Amino acid sequence: MPAYHSSFNEDPDARQVGNTSVLPIRTRIRGPAPIADPSQPDIIDETLDLFRANSLFRNFEIKGPADRTLIILILFVSDCLAKIGSARTVPSQIEASKMLNTLSVDNFPIPGDANFPLNSHYAAPPSRHESDFLRQYLVQVRQELAARLTEKLYADGTGKPSKWWMAFQKRRFMNRSLGS
Repeated sequence: MPAYHSSFNEDPDARQVGNTSVLPIRTRIRGPAPIADPSQPDIIDETLDLFRANSLFRNFEIKGPADRTLIILILFVSDCLAKIGSARTVPSQIEASKMLNTLSVDNFPIPGDANFPLNSHYAAPPSRHESDFLRQYLVQVRQELAARLTEKLYADGTGKPSKWWMAFQKRRFMNRSLGS
């Protein structure tokens, strides 16, 4: 059974930096990301929908530039769950939101950096300006993803993260991690 791919691979209007798509998102966080149509799902919704199914796969065939963005975001969700799972006590929704927001703005490698784990599958941004743009875009997308993930994790109202999501905290998509 093949992994699930991004539906945004066929988007001809998507800007690319290196060979990674810069896709529109619905957000209130300031940044360079284009604004998406509020009635349509964006790449963050797609990441949250496909995370659990795709994290069961060790191999992932990249079919387009949006898949590369999807891989980065799925690996970030995996790191977020590991961060929440490694806390000494079960964090409340507010504590988890703070932890994940801090994680999303922490310094992280982007494609082309020496310590980026998937450099063989990604092209480096062609210039310093494009590299800075990609970093700003990924920070904005990671912040929005962290906020939406926290809402999903604590949607049941018990004050504890969902066990159906936390079961994936040790699972590694493609046996990789963005974190150290």
